[in-house]
Amino acid sequence: MTNDKRQRRFRVFLVLGLVFSIVLLVAKSIVFSPSLARSQTPTKITEIRGVWLTNVASGVLFSPWGINRAIAQLSKLNFNTVYPVVWNRGHTFYPSAVATQEPLLAIMRLNGDVLADILQQGHRQGLRVIPWFEYGFMTPIYSELARRHPTWITQSLTQKSDPENPQLLWLNPLHPEVQQLILDLIKEVVSQYDVDGIQLDDHFGMPVELGYDPYTIERYQQEHYGNSPPNSPLNSEWMRWRANKISEFMGEIVQTVKSIKPDCIISLSPNPQAFAYKHYLQDWQTWVQRGWVDELVLQVYRDELSSFTAELNQPAVRMARRTIPVSIGILTGTLADPISFEQIQAQVEAVRDRAFDGVSFFYWETLWSYLTPESPQQRRRGFRELFPYPAIRLTLDKKAQKYPVN
Repeated sequence: MTNDKRQRRFRVFLVLGLVFSIVLLVAKSIVFSPSLARSQTPTKITEIRGVWLTNVASGVLFSPWGINRAIAQLSKLNFNTVYPVVWNRGHTFYPSAVATQEPLLAIMRLNGDVLADILQQGHRQGLRVIPWFEYGFMTPIYSELARRHPTWITQSLTQKSDPENPQLLWLNPLHPEVQQLILDLIKEVVSQYDVDGIQLDDHFGMPVELGYDPYTIERYQQEHYGNSPPNSPLNSEWMRWRANKISEFMGEIVQTVKSIKPDCIISLSPNPQAFAYKHYLQDWQTWVQRGWVDELVLQVYRDELSSFTAELNQPAVRMARRTIPVSIGILTGTLADPISFEQIQAQVEAVRDRAFDGVSFFYWETLWSYLTPESPQQRRRGFRELFPYPAIRLTLDKKAQKYPVN
């Protein structure tokens, strides 16, 4: 073999070696890139990717094209769950026989049933649909519900309206007729619609200042040898007594829902446990321990990343993660106070880095709009990068596989 041939062969081997090394380096960078590694096995991703649909500062529920567009866009960007409002401000967002009998001025879109449309479109495109009882026990001070049933309203020592919002009243969650109303609405949704679950949130309770209405005082006296509740709403025994009564009602809801549809997911979207209990007498940690919650979507609406991540490591959260799927509610902003996509992305990454079961965003109107800091196209492109592949929808069967009961 001549020297020229040897040199040519050497150069060929050298080039091939360099090409192989470059390919190997690129492959390693893909495999070990945290953001890309998650997308290497898309068929195995199980992640809640949800968004709340509300009527507050949003028009999505009031036109057929609004719903169709929202579901289509969410499906295209690999979301897999929607939480559409079905109850707030003393109104229902579906044609409710319960509301008609009350009557509660049920809101219905002129040309159809909003909830039925969302279910049809959502299921067709692979999304879970979990109706959201957004306002819990709150009702506007001017509502027909409050006018017709003044004895259903709870109050503080000094006033009837919400301590933080004078335009709102609170239905008494301890009053049997209030409980029956809420239970009837939930039963109606679960039995009349092919829903994947129902969701209660941080308003399923009452402000700690309340409970000084005649009904609650009398009930407390019956169980305390005629003694009245303490004047301090923060008295530990008085707080515990009210919280336990709310918990008892939660247990009744769960039992009723499961008797109608055993595979119906009970989703809860509360504030962090310490805040939820201290301010709203909502002891969701106990609810999780009693097996009443199938999915927890913890609202962590914080701007600072340090305070956001601090909430992810609280004891109640760690406890819940040992037994049920826990996803994190992330604020995408309000129309008056939009949030940058940079902040949203950082929070999603923080949730994923800690191996939570997904994220949900509040709310649809601020995912991408012309009022957000970035253009709608930029925002949608950002979510596409966050969710490059579809994720498996969570079901009770999936929960059982992932969280075996010993």
